Amino acid sequence: MAKQIIHTEKAPAAIGPYSQAVRTGNTVYLSGQIPLVPETMEIISEDIVEQTTQVFKNLQAVCEAAGGSLKDVVKFNIFMTDLGNFATVNEVMTQFVSQPFPARAAMGVRALPKGVQVEIEGIMALED
Repeated sequence: MAKQIIHTEKAPAAIGPYSQAVRTGNTVYLSGQIPLVPETMEIISEDIVEQTTQVFKNLQAVCEAAGGSLKDVVKFNIFMTDLGNFATVNEVMTQFVSQPFPARAAMGVRALPKGVQVEIEGIMALED
């Protein structure tokens, strides 16, 4: 099966040897997004609400570039440096996704790129 590389200027450029997303068939694998502002490639702020909001905006832009939206995401993996932010991240997430909610895992990690507090990756399923 062929793979299609997804790229948009509306989300941060990859900061390593990876693509923003890869589509194969009707499945799109979304690379982890951190709270970088696409235009400046700077972290939006130190605030967890602003960081999480920016991450979802970045994911939304990549989903749209792939021909879908956040409602097409079937699974999110959320990485946080402080699981004490779990409820806050949940609250922000509900501003971007609605029922039926996608599957999800949330993990505490020691560190994330550029010292951010949250990174989210996902899998999106599109119509044929």
